[in-house]
Amino acid sequence: MAQFLSGDVSIAYDDVGTGGRPVILVHGFASNRNENWRRTGWYGAFERRRVRLVALDNRGHGESGKPHDASAYGRTMMTGDIFALMDHLGVQRADLLGYSMGARLALAAALAKPERFGDLILGGIGGALFDPPPPGTPMADAMKAPTIDAITEPLLKSFRQFADEQGEDRLALAACSEGRDTNFTPDEVSRLAVHTLVVAGARDQLAGDPEELAAIIPGAKAVTLPGCDHFSAIPHALFKAAVFDFLDGEMG
Repeated sequence: MAQFLSGDVSIAYDDVGTGGRPVILVHGFASNRNENWRRTGWYGAFERRRVRLVALDNRGHGESGKPHDASAYGRTMMTGDIFALMDHLGVQRADLLGYSMGARLALAAALAKPERFGDLILGGIGGALFDPPPPGTPMADAMKAPTIDAITEPLLKSFRQFADEQGEDRLALAACSEGRDTNFTPDEVSRLAVHTLVVAGARDQLAGDPEELAAIIPGAKAVTLPGCDHFSAIPHALFKAAVFDFLDGEMG
């Protein structure tokens, strides 16, 4: 593990392999680089293909710094960590793979500075990207709940259980949830100027239909993973195959 300072927040990352344009991996909410990418076989898959990968722990997660102030987690702050990591490593241009929250951050980064990215892969998001957020702060409330049994909504309970299993700082996750402002409009996304693949499971109600999102992005491709929900899609071999086909240019 290596670390650097992005502003006043320490960011942990792995830099594996050498040569060529690297792929930057951005994990989902309540996860971390080891759980989202290493344990599920992504590190090994990239290493076997001799592709350099750079995976960070988003602020508030894993081994990175964990502010408890919601103002530390806005779009500019969290995408800024991606750019700061690239600058720290001297990487001018990279491919970018994000999942769920990480896909939102990857999309925001590509919208902000498209010249810094070659290929963009958005996993675990789809047409539901444009749904209005639920009222209140249900995810933050779930992270702050005294016990998991106090949470009644199944999806929120699953995220809380996952955070507990990973030993994450739940107050940091609550602040991250409260501070995130990565909401997008179709008009904004339609101006994306990066070669893009959208991937989601057929049973992923949180993401929605990847075809709906891809239809808005000029030239984007979409892949639906049969039988997969939001969590089971991450390690799936078809997800990896879709990503490598896209990076190899076989999807056009």
